[in-house]
Amino acid sequence: MPRFLLRRWHGYHVIALFLVAIVFIGILTFYQWEIGVVGFTLTAALIIYTFLARRSFERDLEKYIKTLTHRVNKAGEEAVTKLPIGIVLFNDGYEIQWANPFMMMYLPKEFVGESLQEISAELLSSVKKGEEEIELKLEERHYYVYIRQEERLLYFFDMTDTAETRAMYQDEQTVIGLVDLDNYDEVTQGMEDQVRSRLMSQITSLLNGWASEHHVLLRSVSSDRFIAVMNKKALRQLEKTRFEVLDEVREVTGKEKVQITLSIGIGVGDATLKELGNLAQSSLDLALGRGGDQAAIKETNGKVRFYGGKSNAMEKRTRVRARVISHALRDFVMESDQVIIMGHKNPDMDAIGAAIGVLKIAEVNQKDAYIVVDPNDINPDVQKLMEEVSEHEHLWSQFITPEEALDELSRHTLLVVVDTHKPSMVIEPRLVDAIERVVVLDHHRRGEEFIKDPVLVYMEPYASSTAELVTELLEYQPSKLDMDVLEATAMLAGIIVDTKSFAIRTGSRTFDAASFLKSHGADTTLVQMLLKEDIATYVRRSQLIESAHIYKQGMAIATAKPEETFEQILIAQAADILLTMNGVKGSFVISKRQDGVMSISARSLGDVNVQLIMESLGGGGHLTNAATQLRDVTMEEAEARLKSAIDEYLEGGTEE
Repeated sequence: MPRFLLRRWHGYHVIALFLVAIVFIGILTFYQWEIGVVGFTLTAALIIYTFLARRSFERDLEKYIKTLTHRVNKAGEEAVTKLPIGIVLFNDGYEIQWANPFMMMYLPKEFVGESLQEISAELLSSVKKGEEEIELKLEERHYYVYIRQEERLLYFFDMTDTAETRAMYQDEQTVIGLVDLDNYDEVTQGMEDQVRSRLMSQITSLLNGWASEHHVLLRSVSSDRFIAVMNKKALRQLEKTRFEVLDEVREVTGKEKVQITLSIGIGVGDATLKELGNLAQSSLDLALGRGGDQAAIKETNGKVRFYGGKSNAMEKRTRVRARVISHALRDFVMESDQVIIMGHKNPDMDAIGAAIGVLKIAEVNQKDAYIVVDPNDINPDVQKLMEEVSEHEHLWSQFITPEEALDELSRHTLLVVVDTHKPSMVIEPRLVDAIERVVVLDHHRRGEEFIKDPVLVYMEPYASSTAELVTELLEYQPSKLDMDVLEATAMLAGIIVDTKSFAIRTGSRTFDAASFLKSHGADTTLVQMLLKEDIATYVRRSQLIESAHIYKQGMAIATAKPEETFEQILIAQAADILLTMNGVKGSFVISKRQDGVMSISARSLGDVNVQLIMESLGGGGHLTNAATQLRDVTMEEAEARLKSAIDEYLEGGTEE
């Protein structure tokens, strides 16, 4: 048969050609009839042949199309019935109308008229939401489901192999960790070689056993630091155990009458080994900055998870670091033309006392310094102190507003931030952005949010207060120190308030700092006067305490009435007083503040890590002293969220 598919007949062109031929033959016949007869005969034969050929072409074409249609229909039928692709038709009521044999394994025998929920509740929800595709798991198989809303049609593509390959890739991703023995050098200093060797052998044996059990490659890089290499699957197993190795090391060293704890920093994510190493170091710095005895896991997207942190930070026995920081701070002060000092919003006694101490450091080094205070954001707790300062002509002249501070800036200004390390919490965030050189002095456990690129950081979670840290820095200033009574008293008041009159978070160095301030004129009687309160305040606080009840395992919760508002200091004081009651291990006070924000203050004596509970609610603080603020929530919602956070903590959850 001719290759009829290569071209189609053009009928009009052929007819025109025959007409021209007939006319030509007719003219020829007029002159030579014999030739004309032959020409007409040939033309007639050609016309007949052309007609027959066209009929044959049309029959063959029709036959070919019928055969092709049958093959296509057959292929479509086999695709619908035999290929591993699920097809489901549903109606406007999300009921199944038809399904191909592949989907029968997931449907009841009489599936017509049944809801899509018979396949999956998640699928029904996605269809109702108008989604175009979802990933679904049905009986250990993974499917991509393409939803055609207009046709009310579902296609199920089996992607189990892809999902398993992806999961395998995730499991095998490299994870790098750094393991640090907190305070190893200080604790073992002066220890007999035999005892130190036995202690180190116990710790190393424990760590090696832990690494072997969880398929971690652990190698020592120094006497107190290890590097750990693992995959993501091993990391997930470690997270399920909540890093129990932290507790095990604490218990082993505790039996030897020493307090060595473990800090772990881990970097994880889709990154190069160098980037993972940097993440691990950043995580370790974060864990150490929060007091150690915990694991910090940092991902490439910046998300951080914490585990552990059950013990309080150990007090450092050596003052070498304080002396080094003191000299470094002096150098920065000397290189500056002025010093701006700023605490956190609504500054308390510790923030004001520490700021006055830094002011004194600048003064002994003959540099101008100013303390930034917002007159519209004064904590009632420091109102009496500010009244005393206002009567002190020289000291009062060094207190300025945020606007005045911004006007005073120069290229060589040094900013010292005290009692906080979070840029969102400082009195004037614009100062942090505008000044190139920033020093951070704080005693809180380090959080994820941190001032960017400070030139000097002195954060010691073991310290009772920032005022204590600044007092030690003052001791190591080379110039002779001459303190005013009010200056020394303000710093001592900061220590007394944060330690609850030396009752909590008090170490030997806290008393040393208090002794130093007392020897330089601090007046304890004046401290008591600054901390006095009126009867109305006492009664309001008592009403707040009266609402307290024990929730679980010694957790006391007090809630204010929904229509009442309390100052932040009263909320904190109520939590402190609750902690003195019999059977109370942790105290939590919930109240709305005057600004409409719901505040929760939390306290403990060390058996309960209230910092972890508050961090799970977006706050932070210390192991024994923490708080958080919740916006746009009712009293009932705030209490429910607090109880949920307590439940998670009591069940072993410490993840942020």
